[in-house]
Amino acid sequence: MSNTKLIHVAAAIIVDSQGRILIAKRDASQHQGGLWEFPGGKVESGEPVELALRRELDEELGIQVEHARPQIRITHHYPDKSVLLDVWRVERFGGEAHGREGQPIRWVEPGALVDYQFPAANGPIVAAAQLPDRLSITGDIAALGASPEEREVELLRRVQPLLNQQGQLLMLRSPTLSEEELSRHYGVLRPLCDAADLALILNGSIELANALGADRLHLTAQRLMALRSRDRFAGRWLSASCHNLEELRRAESLGLDFVTLSPVAPTASHPGAPVLGWRKFRELTEQCAIPAYALGGLLDTDLDAAWQHGAQGIASISSWWSEGV
Repeated sequence: MSNTKLIHVAAAIIVDSQGRILIAKRDASQHQGGLWEFPGGKVESGEPVELALRRELDEELGIQVEHARPQIRITHHYPDKSVLLDVWRVERFGGEAHGREGQPIRWVEPGALVDYQFPAANGPIVAAAQLPDRLSITGDIAALGASPEEREVELLRRVQPLLNQQGQLLMLRSPTLSEEELSRHYGVLRPLCDAADLALILNGSIELANALGADRLHLTAQRLMALRSRDRFAGRWLSASCHNLEELRRAESLGLDFVTLSPVAPTASHPGAPVLGWRKFRELTEQCAIPAYALGGLLDTDLDAAWQHGAQGIASISSWWSEGV
């Protein structure tokens, strides 16, 4: 790890009205020159981060930020320098972006970001830029009916409203079901979710995910800690449930794309259980460079608080699952 002074940088995920994200190419003479980056620049001593972001984007791109909110903070140690990337999401701005310093810029679809070369520190930013701010998780499917057929009908009824919310995430989770029935539900939901642009995540084993050809898999904390290499999973997106710093660091070291971090607040399913609270949540996320969804006792109204404390967004079970009743 480098002992050099930490350089504080404000960076932006700038999104246009079509959902595209702006990236810029670093000059060959710069550190990490020739690679693409998310625009921004150094925060001066004593300068508020948001003010630095507005200044840098005006100087570099000729745009005026109208609204920005925190996205993710990443500390990365290169051999020759250490940086703290304070990344904000900008979805409203004035002016037309152009390379005021002669730098090439490009508007890119989120899914195409993986086709560009970024500095190593930008990996979690690329993931965060592609992820939505809400993750819905199914509740106990086994309680939905006496037979697999009854459970399937009720599951589809509850999921139906989500099919109208494009660009969101749905996790199929039901630990009490057999793998056979979980596979059946996944097979029914996958084409419906694909058609609706609703990303479906399987919560299960790597073996089951690979057998189903799942392209998104979420691991329990126990499965995460037993994993030695993410290469065992054949799909694209791999995530896991975390509850403490040890689990977060394992997820980061394995190169997972995101995590859920819980419980943030008290839940009806675990009354009296210890909770993290927002302060601890922020402390944990700032020690690991990986997008994290806040989970546990949260509602849509908690989304802004989640952003302000370093979360990618919120994950929820009861808040939407019970509404399907």
